Amino acid sequence: MYPLLYRLLISRTDAEAAHRVSFAALRALDALAPARWALRALMRCAAGGPSGARRAGGAGSPGGAEPAEVLGLPFPNRLGLAAGFDKDGAGVRAMALLGFGHIEVGTVTAHGQPGNERPRLFRLPAHAGILNRMGFNNSGARAVALNLRRARAQLDRLPHHRRPVIGVNIGKTKVVPLAGAVEDYRTSARILAPLADYLVINVSSPNTPGLRELQAVEALRPIIAAVKEIADRAPAPRSTLGRVPLLIKIAPDLADDDVAAIVDLALETGADGLIATNTLLDRGGLAGRDRALADAEAGGISGPAVAARSFEVLRLIRERAGDALVLVSAGGVASAADARGRLAAGAQLVQAYTALIYGGPFWAAGVLRGLRGGARLLARR
Repeated sequence: MYPLLYRLLISRTDAEAAHRVSFAALRALDALAPARWALRALMRCAAGGPSGARRAGGAGSPGGAEPAEVLGLPFPNRLGLAAGFDKDGAGVRAMALLGFGHIEVGTVTAHGQPGNERPRLFRLPAHAGILNRMGFNNSGARAVALNLRRARAQLDRLPHHRRPVIGVNIGKTKVVPLAGAVEDYRTSARILAPLADYLVINVSSPNTPGLRELQAVEALRPIIAAVKEIADRAPAPRSTLGRVPLLIKIAPDLADDDVAAIVDLALETGADGLIATNTLLDRGGLAGRDRALADAEAGGISGPAVAARSFEVLRLIRERAGDALVLVSAGGVASAADARGRLAAGAQLVQAYTALIYGGPFWAAGVLRGLRGGARLLARR
């Protein structure tokens, strides 16, 4: 029914308003125990099998739908929700009901900020894509920390095999000058690291002025050092690494040489991995009305138009780093085949966001079903 609902109602509603209403509805269902149990049962059925904890050999499954240990953390499966959907950590358990094995909260800034002026979120329907210039709208690190404490209490009541991993993606506060970026990231890390399973440094959004300049090696090095110092000393880390793992999220628009430079920097500074990639500035993958809209509006593109470059960056990183870095592939993951291809190319985890908007609440469960089917096919061969 979702395609009909999307066509008749959701697509006719302002994109940001539709997101806000649907997210609120999901959280409301999650707050009611009978609705939560029913939704969980529906999702388990849609995913095509029993929970991963009752399946043998899950951790090493090539399909990605079974449990896996990555970054020293127990992931229920390898499919995650990318940062941007739950900016404030207000619906972690609700999003986990949809089947995601990890939820990346944020992007969170040290100080709350409203983001850019509206409208700032646009659909690109012919390409199943989104254009956004949200500008890191969020409640700020301290407010998000309160939400995450509540989320942790909720998740602690779930069986271990159903608890999603929580990542926290941090970015620079818009009003903080680039010269103050290190301390700004340090502040966010200090507040949020004790509540995060892993941390992500976001220097790749195109929607905060000057932010992508921080991807330059000399600008990024002190940020990594500052955040890593906090992450390494965070109390009671949940990772068996004995610290809060740290990843860096990079842009797809980087030149190949710049990707290589960031890989080398990540290895040099002891970062644990990279997320490839954020949204795309290049409009070359769009045509027709979607291209005209994107040319007229500022912001980054997500969805299938990013897929080719995101996949290319993933392969460049894996070739450069070997197995020394954990790779999370995001950008254009729209199906089980896409997820399987990213895992086969060297990603340990995959993330999606835009596909959920177009696919509806059963999208993640359908991908997990497809991944399980692929794994069974490989086993028969």
